Amino acid sequence: MPSSSAAPAVEPRLRRARAAVSAVFFLNAVLYANLVPRLPDIKDRLDLSNAALGSAIAAMPLGALLAGLLAPVLIQRLGSAKVAALGLVVLAVAVAGLPLAPAWIVFAALMLVVGALDAVVDVAQNAHGFRVQRAYGRSIVNAFHALWSIGAVVGGLLGSAAAGLSVPLGVHLAASAAVFSVLAVVAYRFLLPGPEDAERTSPVDIEPDPAAPRRRLLGHVSGRTLVLLGVLGLLASCEAFVQDAGSTWGALYMRGEVGAGAAVGGLAFVALQVAMTAGRLVGDRVVDRFGQRRVVRVGGVVTAAGMGLALAVPSVGTAIVGFALAGLGVATLVPAVMHTADELPGLPHGVGLTVVTWLLRVGFLVSPSVIGIVADASSLRVALVGVVLAGVVVLLLGRVLAPTHTPEPEAGAGDVITPGTPAAAPGTTQP
Repeated sequence: MPSSSAAPAVEPRLRRARAAVSAVFFLNAVLYANLVPRLPDIKDRLDLSNAALGSAIAAMPLGALLAGLLAPVLIQRLGSAKVAALGLVVLAVAVAGLPLAPAWIVFAALMLVVGALDAVVDVAQNAHGFRVQRAYGRSIVNAFHALWSIGAVVGGLLGSAAAGLSVPLGVHLAASAAVFSVLAVVAYRFLLPGPEDAERTSPVDIEPDPAAPRRRLLGHVSGRTLVLLGVLGLLASCEAFVQDAGSTWGALYMRGEVGAGAAVGGLAFVALQVAMTAGRLVGDRVVDRFGQRRVVRVGGVVTAAGMGLALAVPSVGTAIVGFALAGLGVATLVPAVMHTADELPGLPHGVGLTVVTWLLRVGFLVSPSVIGIVADASSLRVALVGVVLAGVVVLLLGRVLAPTHTPEPEAGAGDVITPGTPAAAPGTTQP
């Protein structure tokens, strides 16, 4: 594997494109997170009950599931750059329109639209991020996901500040939409132009025969590719399971099973999110050195061991460390799954990303109910053993992921052939 010092210099246009994709990920997170601290204001203005507010907010993931599968069509027609960046402008307008909703039904409908737009932008921004990564010739996509996490925190702080300063809700969201839309349009100018496969150099992507466009449009897919998509979706859902363990159940576990006070109870979620963000910030360097397949599988062990520690030895210290290790273990999982899905042969542009993203959202939708049902039947401590099992699943099924660097010399008959990723030439890296 070539040393980092031997890597060719990156063209300025690619650096600008990377910065633009980073901005898109950041803005995508800021847009909704900026709204979250103001949801109580919307609840009071519309005089909603807790159940009514919750059901309206639930329309967002529903919209994401319903419309998320349309992303490949838009990407093929318009390109991932336009769908991602200009989609953010439409998303900003939709979020700014929420305070104008005169009744619950309109508010719920707008949340449905927000979820749909967010799902489409999510697929497009990842698709374009992988374009830039292929041009770079090394892993950079984990940093994009880290910036999304940072954007979510910044958005929450902005919304909290606006609420604390009693900025009128309509003014707050309208001003935010205007600023974020301008930034999205500026970012669009620096994204990569041209067709979606312009950076691909693999012979598998070259289709010289006249029937090729028809196959690409129809998405002629082999049974093996469909099975791999299902496996990748299951791997993505494992991350959803781990994240939900921290966000939905971490504080309950700390207070109910460990006996922590209210001030300490939220630290399980904080530890998981901080560790996951830190893991994504350094993840690209680790992936370039060891390959994303190996990093993800080792991460599965870290997740299982960390949550196993938190459950086997319940105390404040071990629980915080355990949740942190669980978050660190899955830090590079979804970016690796998306990369592999994006390289699957026989799929139209964006289809692999769309399917695994859709299944990831299904995982977030299902996970709270599964853990809650098991917890009611036994205990939350027993239910969270599912996180340990998720780590084991990642270890076992992570072998289907693309390695993202030069072929591993120890690969043998027992290894799964990397889908859509041919062997790299000596002295090069695989995108």
